[in-house]
Amino acid sequence: MPKPAGEPRKSIFITGATSGMGRETARLFAGKGWFVGAYDVNELGLRDLQEELGAENCLIRRLDVTDRADFRDALDDFVPAAGGRLDILFNNAGIGRGGPFDQQPFEDILAVVQVNLIGVLNGIYEAVPLLKATPNSLCFTTSSSSATFGIPGIAVYSATKHAVKGLTEALSIEFRAYGIRVADVLPGLIDTPILPPGAVEAAPKEGMFRAIPPIEVAKVVWEAYHSDKLHWFVPEEIAELDKASALTPEVVRDQIAADGLFFKPDAGEA
Repeated sequence: MPKPAGEPRKSIFITGATSGMGRETARLFAGKGWFVGAYDVNELGLRDLQEELGAENCLIRRLDVTDRADFRDALDDFVPAAGGRLDILFNNAGIGRGGPFDQQPFEDILAVVQVNLIGVLNGIYEAVPLLKATPNSLCFTTSSSSATFGIPGIAVYSATKHAVKGLTEALSIEFRAYGIRVADVLPGLIDTPILPPGAVEAAPKEGMFRAIPPIEVAKVVWEAYHSDKLHWFVPEEIAELDKASALTPEVVRDQIAADGLFFKPDAGEA
């Protein structure tokens, strides 16, 4: 969908772009005439995405979000291709490692922290100058429903997502001085490669932890650009868990324990 003559083409920079929520977001924004920067460690997936969207609509590059210099180089490549704009930074890349905390290899624990938290810090820190230079820009990050209350089996994953939620809240105030909006999405059970085999089939058919297709998160990214809302819950019922966790954390803790909830993600990406 080409932009009218004289209207600048908006752009979005997406990490974790080759599958799930990132890929659906790339598709949606490209379909609305935006220029998409797609970044991931999966080079084959990136080439496939560029073939789908068209090279004129999409810049691809391998990016290790844990490497700050690599993030800086990726943004430097993106600037001229996007006409100097960065309308949305979508920090979406994430990995899952699960199991009892004391039984996990410590290297797995550090890997989750490096990708899910340090990767977000790298992206925001390096992108701030571009976001400042683009009117009405949005810094948007994937958090998680596990940022409402820590989930056993993914304790460190939950901790990184709590950190992302808190960072979003703080920066939403700090960055007002620059005209940058800051928000996040807290998805529940999204059908992405981070889930173990059979998880979608075993999910309840209704309620806040029903399986949700990743396009619903992509739609939220689009809505967030046209809004000043801080936290986006997918599905919306997750907001009730967030409220309950704040008001009666002991009740939520005991309910989770009674339900025997113990989540173990697949060793994939969000």
